[in-house]
Amino acid sequence: MTAMNNPPSIRRIDSGRPDLFAVEVAGHVSAADIENLYGLLEGAYVTQERIDLLIRVVDNEGVDWGEVSPQTVEAAQEHAREHITRCAAVGESSATRRIAEIFCPDGAELRHFATDAEDEAWEWLG
Repeated sequence: MTAMNNPPSIRRIDSGRPDLFAVEVAGHVSAADIENLYGLLEGAYVTQERIDLLIRVVDNEGVDWGEVSPQTVEAAQEHAREHITRCAAVGESSATRRIAEIFCPDGAELRHFATDAEDEAWEWLG
């Protein structure tokens, strides 16, 4: 199987709200995928001063944390502090917790939800 046949591990979820950014993380996550998520969020920050964030992690097959640039993590955290109000992290894997640590900053209201409680996460975010 070639890289062209592999679906992206990070996909945007339509939320119906311009100030609610939702994303699904599935499969194996490379450092490039984390960089892509950072870029997607940067795009959201351009159009919205403050956003809520939903991160759903399903069928995670690992994350290449050691290959993620420390500068990317630092910039992602800094910009998240400036723009993210509430964050719902859906999933039970360690990847869910780590991704939330990066993209759901201190000061943002963060709640974790089990995979089977995703409806509650959407309700909480309104």
